[in-house]
Amino acid sequence: MDFIKQPMEIENRSMEIIAPHLVGLGLDEVETKVYSRMIHAAGDVGYAPIIRLSDGVIEKAMEALRGGADIYTDVEMVRTGINKRKLASFGGAAHCLVSDPKIAAEAKKAGITRSMAAMRSFGKALTGSIVAIGNAPTALFEVLRLIEEEGIRPACIVGIPVGFVGAADSKAALAANGKVPFITVEGTKGGSPIAAAAVNAMMYLIDNDRG
Repeated sequence: MDFIKQPMEIENRSMEIIAPHLVGLGLDEVETKVYSRMIHAAGDVGYAPIIRLSDGVIEKAMEALRGGADIYTDVEMVRTGINKRKLASFGGAAHCLVSDPKIAAEAKKAGITRSMAAMRSFGKALTGSIVAIGNAPTALFEVLRLIEEEGIRPACIVGIPVGFVGAADSKAALAANGKVPFITVEGTKGGSPIAAAAVNAMMYLIDNDRG
């Protein structure tokens, strides 16, 4: 069986396949690159019409990343998918506390999810950061509560939780918030690889060296 074996050739061919599905969406060059990487991570061109970006979000997120912003994630799968070496080259680090025993205890005591408790524990550290949520709608709802009630202001929220309970509602609430730049996907689709891909796409726009 003959097949493409070179990584960059595989990626380039993938982008060629994705490109026609972005025609007519009115995307600029940087938006096209972020959309393409999200779709590539999903393996699903059906994402093209349901990805939603707030005005100027990519530029704002890139500015924060250049300045050494940290990234806070809801689950380890998102943190693992982020190119942490690239992030460190800008001066930032990726954080996830969902597996921390203290967070587990706090979540049990409060009767909430661990992802929700983790975001609550980050608190004011989220201001100026990139928040990347790919699994837990409860984590996104908690970040939105922190925005409304405690005045935190992340530089960008990549809010792409997946699933049939709360995911669509949490993403709709993010899009309607109006106080923080966001990247999201309408409906039940999403997941950790998509959230990580969006973050990595913005880092690669700053510096495309994948090392």
